[in-house]
Amino acid sequence: MEAPHSSPAADSRETAVPEVVTEAVPEAVTVTITVESPEQMQDLGRRLARVLAPGDLVMLTGELGAGKTTLTRGLGEGLGVRGAVTSPTFVIARVHPSLVEGPALVHVDAYRLGGGLDEMEDLDLDVSLPESVLVVEWGDGKVEELSDDRLRVLIDRATGDTDDERREVTLVGIGERWKGLREDLV
Repeated sequence: MEAPHSSPAADSRETAVPEVVTEAVPEAVTVTITVESPEQMQDLGRRLARVLAPGDLVMLTGELGAGKTTLTRGLGEGLGVRGAVTSPTFVIARVHPSLVEGPALVHVDAYRLGGGLDEMEDLDLDVSLPESVLVVEWGDGKVEELSDDRLRVLIDRATGDTDDERREVTLVGIGERWKGLREDLV
C-alpha cells in the first residue's frame, strides 16, 4: 500500500507501491496485452489513441518505472499533440494542444495529491474533460467521479533487481463508452 501522502515517504517514489482500487462494475470490458519493450508500450499508446475521443478519462496504475509515461507518450503521438510528453511529476499537470484539430491531451500525475477529487478541483479537470483526453497517473481513488465511463490501465512488471522489460497491461473499460474496446483494438 502506498505511503500516506503527508508522510516523508511520500516524497520517495522508490518505496511507493501503487494502491489498486478494485471496482465491482458490471459493465466492464477487460483486455490484457503483453508488452515486451518500451517501444511496444509506446506503440500500444499509439493504438489506444485511435480509439480515444474528447471526454475520455484514462487512469494509469503501475509501479514506478512500469511504463505509464511511455504509454502516454505513445498516446500523445497517436493524438498528434504538441510538445514532448514527459512525466508531469513536479508540475502536476501538462496540457498538450492538438496539432491536427483533435482533442488536447491533459496529462496529470496525481501521486502528490492525496485528497481525492476535492484537491483535484484546483486543476479544473472537470472543465478540461469534455474537449480533451484526460490521462491521470496514480488516479485510482481520486478521479473516478469525473466520469462514469473511464478506461483503467493497469501495468504490471517484474519487481526487484531485474532488467526484464516485459509488462502485462490490463485495460479495463468501464461504462457504455468502452463496450467495444476489445474489437476497437484489433
